[in-house]
Amino acid sequence: MNSRQRILNALKHQPVDRVPVDLGGTRQSGISVFAYQKLLKALEITSVPHVFDVYQMLAEIDDEAAQRFCSDTVLLNRPATAFGLSNATYKPFDLRGMDVMVPTDFDPQSDGHRGWILTRNGKTIAQMPEYGYYFDRLESYPGALHPDLDTWKPPQPQDSDWPYYARQSERLYKETDKAVVVAMGPPYELFNGIGQGGFEDWMITFATEDDYVDRLFTMLVDQWIENLKRLHDAVSDRVQVLQIADDFGTQFAPFLSPQMFCDKLLEHYKRGLDWVHANTDWFVLLHSDGAIVPLLDAIIQMGVDAINPVQTTATDMDPARLKQRFGNRITFWGGSCDSQGTLTNATPTVISDETRNNLNQFKPLEGGYIFTSVHNIQANVPAANIIALYDAAMTYIPQEPLCP
Repeated sequence: MNSRQRILNALKHQPVDRVPVDLGGTRQSGISVFAYQKLLKALEITSVPHVFDVYQMLAEIDDEAAQRFCSDTVLLNRPATAFGLSNATYKPFDLRGMDVMVPTDFDPQSDGHRGWILTRNGKTIAQMPEYGYYFDRLESYPGALHPDLDTWKPPQPQDSDWPYYARQSERLYKETDKAVVVAMGPPYELFNGIGQGGFEDWMITFATEDDYVDRLFTMLVDQWIENLKRLHDAVSDRVQVLQIADDFGTQFAPFLSPQMFCDKLLEHYKRGLDWVHANTDWFVLLHSDGAIVPLLDAIIQMGVDAINPVQTTATDMDPARLKQRFGNRITFWGGSCDSQGTLTNATPTVISDETRNNLNQFKPLEGGYIFTSVHNIQANVPAANIIALYDAAMTYIPQEPLCP
């Protein structure tokens, strides 16, 4: 069984020969370049890290590192990942004394306080404080701006993006045996991301202006479906997983009630995902943080096949209960180890124990589970802890045999 077959079996809830693993297959299952550099050193890999996402400061995963941790996925990245900066070419960059490669057009300026800012057309769009590990966005999106929908139009990909997707999908499909993941949700996340730059104002609009919100979502989903059609024309069945992202949960509860989710969001997302399931063989992966158990039935109804990051320390996100209640209807993609506490602060032995215990609950060899970190591995995670996390999956033996 090769990597692509392993991921597909997991998504089909069919048995696999070992735990399926994702390292860097999405922009939410990657690793901060600050941690990645330490990991490369520990593994005695001599390559210079490439920062493909300067917003989150995420490193590209080298082939040697991906092989070391048995990663079964590969990301078909956007041609311009963050802040509109093309990833076509890279240049050397001194990142706080660390030699890295960054997109050629990445040109941060001093903020006057030993931090950095990024500007566009003379306006500051992002800032990284002196001791920060990623940039904070300062742009405002439509939910915050409340545009006049008679004149406003959703942004569209560049015409040059589609040949790029065609070339890259062909290369990844032919040169690797990994499952190819591509991210393409609506032009803006319909709930969370669209409120960037004024989330409180957006929440008031979302809750009180039904006609406006419905019209805004209709315009965004119309454009999304057009984008999906052009993406499918470009990549066909060389892609196995379509990823979308929208954060519906806090640490303790969903941002919104299940009723409001169903009334305002469900049918719009479902319209886009219905097109996916009617016209492609792609599986749909949703990234949504936090305590989302009250929404999972509706999330499944809207057409989601797999959920990430499965934040097991959030309220009611217990692996055993998730598996029992939803395990035959959705694939869990994550849920490995507490990334906010254990992964950063515990010993490798504790990390291995917690990871194996979670795996015992998710029963990964039966299908319906893909292993990865709970969101991106952060800058302050020791290399030994990262190795312990993934080695626990690579050496996993179930507590109980698959067959009696």
